[in-house]
Amino acid sequence: MNIKQKLSEKHWSGRIKFTIETREPDLVIAKMPVCEDAKNPFGTMHAGALIWFADIAATLCAVGDVESIEDNGKGFPLAVDLHTVLLGNEREGVLTARSSTVKRGRKLIIIRTEVFGETGRLLIDMTTTHLRAE
Repeated sequence: MNIKQKLSEKHWSGRIKFTIETREPDLVIAKMPVCEDAKNPFGTMHAGALIWFADIAATLCAVGDVESIEDNGKGFPLAVDLHTVLLGNEREGVLTARSSTVKRGRKLIIIRTEVFGETGRLLIDMTTTHLRAE
């Protein structure tokens, strides 16, 4: 399928997934294989798929201790700001997201997430700000 055909499609779907490798209160490391369902018409990862991957890793890091979240959602860290710099892309391999806490206050949490390609090349540098739900 060529690029014009792909861009002319009316129905889009796809399945992307990743695995959490490390989950500590202030560090999350996740791995995601590059897959066809997450690629744009040019054959590289869709920016939305990269950001989705980084955002979930950041949110899990912002959560910290799962026990701090109540069953009704109180305490869940809602993202209120997301700043992403897209620095590169990949066509194949396994991507790694590394999220770490920059600041953890009572209500405000700031997380930095970097996504790397298999060769260690930086693809995304993301900073997210989260507020704890009350």
